[in-house]
Amino acid sequence: MTIESAILSTYPQFSYRATTFASDTFWYSRRMAVRKHAIMGQLEMLKQTDRYIAFTLKDLPVYNQPPEFAPVPRHLFWDSDIGKWIELACYFLAEQWDEVIDAAVRELVTMIAGAQQPDGYLNIHYQMVAKGQRFTNLRDMHELYNCGHLIEAAIAHHEIYHSDEFLNVMLKYIDLIEREIGPEGIRGYPGHPEIELALFRLYNITKNQRHYDLAKFFITERGVNKGEFFTQEAINRGEKPSKGAALHPGDELLAYSQSHLPILQQKTIEGHSVRAMYLLTAVADMVRLDPDLKIKEQYYEACIRLWNNMVNRKMYVTGGIGAMKPWEGFGIDYFLPVSTEEGGCYNETCAAIGIVMFADRLLRIRPEASLADIAELSMFNALLTGMSENGDAFTYINQLGSSDKDPSKRYKWFECSCCPPNITRNLGFLGGYLWHWDTTAAGKTDIWVHQFSSATLEFQASDSTMHKLVERTSWPWTGEISFDARLTDADIYVRIPVWAGDNWEFYAGGDVIKKSAFASRGINVTDGYLLVPAAFIASVGGQFAVTIEFKPRLLFNHPLTAQDNVTVARGPIIYCVEDFDHPWVKDHFKSLGLLESATFTEHVQPDGSIFLKTEAGVLLDHEFQEWNSTTNATWLSSKFSLRSKRAQTGKQVDLTFIPYYFRDNRGGVGQMRAALKRISP
Repeated sequence: MTIESAILSTYPQFSYRATTFASDTFWYSRRMAVRKHAIMGQLEMLKQTDRYIAFTLKDLPVYNQPPEFAPVPRHLFWDSDIGKWIELACYFLAEQWDEVIDAAVRELVTMIAGAQQPDGYLNIHYQMVAKGQRFTNLRDMHELYNCGHLIEAAIAHHEIYHSDEFLNVMLKYIDLIEREIGPEGIRGYPGHPEIELALFRLYNITKNQRHYDLAKFFITERGVNKGEFFTQEAINRGEKPSKGAALHPGDELLAYSQSHLPILQQKTIEGHSVRAMYLLTAVADMVRLDPDLKIKEQYYEACIRLWNNMVNRKMYVTGGIGAMKPWEGFGIDYFLPVSTEEGGCYNETCAAIGIVMFADRLLRIRPEASLADIAELSMFNALLTGMSENGDAFTYINQLGSSDKDPSKRYKWFECSCCPPNITRNLGFLGGYLWHWDTTAAGKTDIWVHQFSSATLEFQASDSTMHKLVERTSWPWTGEISFDARLTDADIYVRIPVWAGDNWEFYAGGDVIKKSAFASRGINVTDGYLLVPAAFIASVGGQFAVTIEFKPRLLFNHPLTAQDNVTVARGPIIYCVEDFDHPWVKDHFKSLGLLESATFTEHVQPDGSIFLKTEAGVLLDHEFQEWNSTTNATWLSSKFSLRSKRAQTGKQVDLTFIPYYFRDNRGGVGQMRAALKRISP
């Protein structure tokens, strides 16, 4: 079985192979940190924690240990941790072979195959601990989630090793799941989506309609009769339907897993943020693949409705999502606290990854620059901050403000360690997020440039024509982007970021092409993409450039958040302050404001990144002191009113802003803040 060339551009996990990063580019350095440190570091953690040998089905000490987060067993996600590491390893092995990594992949696959039961079943927890109870708690126990990540690992393994060994294991397991859980079985669906998007990817390889139909069933069955399946499943276990592993309020437990209503009836995005993103990524896949026009229209509308609710009312300025720490998910509209002490802010790394996945699928349905803008925001900030500069430490939560309870710190591993191998596997196929190509009804090839990096794209179109596009840029630090399209006859669409406004220029043939002359050259801007036609490209020698103005700017909260904060941005990068540059900070910068009139100087670092400095910081005299008076209710005093606090001038201080993703890389005690109090001059 081989992967057909026609599906190469359908998923970033396939199309990454068409991209080669230049060695002096930003993303190359991030991916090299994974290659040099993260792959082997995570392999070592798999071994230290006994995950590595779990599929030998030996009795391990962890099986008798009490759960850290009851009632979820400590080992519940081990299957997926192993799957994600195998997938990660395969992406990097595709570029550079490593005997140690190869040996580990081979040994893990052998252990997985050896653990499979005769009927196809495969799950560490139910084979070692809860024997005889399989498929009795799809809501909480992650059987199908774990299966999904093993499927994705098997696809990557199949692609790199040209072997069906791992893939056949998963095909046998899928057959069992279809019989016992699908339309002819108990008619269930997973509490945590993942298997759906994995099955759609698998379908692209096998062309087995049953794989597609099972994924579609899991999507369309979800939430039927207001989540009746999960309700009855809990009753069958002798539990109250509102009692679950999740910490979500009981009455909303079904919303926690987006199973409170069928997707087509959901008006707002709710529940666990990672689950929501994985589910909607799969829904977008179904929209792309389903031949039924009505299905396409209805589910695409649902995707956009929920995307807009998320982006416009429930997303942080870093591109992170999930205000509520107790259930790792969404709160009510506009509820976006900065830190734990202020009421929330979770922003799990995996949720940011999910945003990028979801946006990627939507872009392949209908390219709109606003989708790529949000993907870029999440990639450079909420996602990238999840890994240290060296690739040896990671975050699970990514708040905009630190606190004593949740300092700005990274760790090598976690009890539930879904995030470390997830961010690294995504960096493995990052090239697939930069651009995609398709063929029009007239047989013409279009190339859509969504993200910017010095890189080369080379692919064979469906008509067997070879295409090569070379991009050069210092993004995200400068806005000059040049293209060499001499070896392609495609129309090229280049995203113009919304934050650029009208502050960009188009160059070709050594001259600026004025926007007023676009129409006469066949050039136009549609849905935020600059269309550069092949005929025009040929007429100017195959080379052109876009220059976007980069300068610091201030971002303000929506009034309905009831937070009068300001955040510093430059290009796609969100900035923060941390204690390493400000050793005087004692309160996690909660008493720090920033003048609206702030101006900044730019300071280029040895690696090319840019720090910002300003003299416009303000230490507020009375901001955030505890209101713990006993009898005189001092908080009623006008001096504590919102308006008077914001109008205070206090002590003006110098500030150094660093990229949010770069926090906790130089030492310090973990005090950081990206959203400062807005001070009117």
